[in-house]
Amino acid sequence: MVEFSCHTGKTIQLLYFPPYHSKYNPIERCWGILEQHWNGALLVDASTMLEWAKTMTWKGIKPMVRLCRNLYEKGISLTKPDMQKVEACLTRNPDLPKWDILIEPVTGSFFS
Repeated sequence: MVEFSCHTGKTIQLLYFPPYHSKYNPIERCWGILEQHWNGALLVDASTMLEWAKTMTWKGIKPMVRLCRNLYEKGISLTKPDMQKVEACLTRNPDLPKWDILIEPVTGSFFS
């Protein structure tokens, strides 16, 4: 997000939901409806799961469902100097430093 902010020159505000506050997060509510829809059905393979998901409705809307086989890298970490550059773009709300972060672009991108 910092790279995107620097690239576009736009300020971005990130507001995170604290743990165990899924009632405020629409996607979490959607997962709850999907879980009720499955109602204990045996999801023995991906195609069974996808077919069940396709029959769900939430607020009168059917989801777009597709199988994603992309693998996403885990455990990516920055060097300390790179992380300091990132942190220089962040302004954390002193009352909610983990949940409310403002990303302000810097002139000239330091990302390559």
